Amino acid sequence: MFRKITVFVFSALLLANMYGCLAIFAAGAAGGGTAVWLSGKLTQQFESPYERVISASKKAFSSFNLELIKEVKKATVTQLRSEYADGKKIWIDIHKITEDSTKVEVRVGAVNPDKPAASKILKRIKSYL
Repeated sequence: MFRKITVFVFSALLLANMYGCLAIFAAGAAGGGTAVWLSGKLTQQFESPYERVISASKKAFSSFNLELIKEVKKATVTQLRSEYADGKKIWIDIHKITEDSTKVEVRVGAVNPDKPAASKILKRIKSYL
């Protein structure tokens, strides 16, 4: 009997933990206005068309006097690459979600990601939208 209660309590806690994480994830994804740091990338969803976000991202590079080194564009994803004068690489991945919704991922630095620099670039993109 004690074992059944222990298993039940443990299962309930595990289930509550899983739903808690799901609720936090859903709230973050639904917000769209909050940037999230995942695996070295700063990610934010914008309620703006795909092409407009691409243009804003290029303007952000220009505003920091960064040269666009490479652009790979497909129907639903575009990657822009640049680098700082010190050689630190910059990637901007732009994903079309819907006609009026786009996800942007910014990563600065290959080995040691630079979150403050990524945040500055993401804020500049937002200012051009």
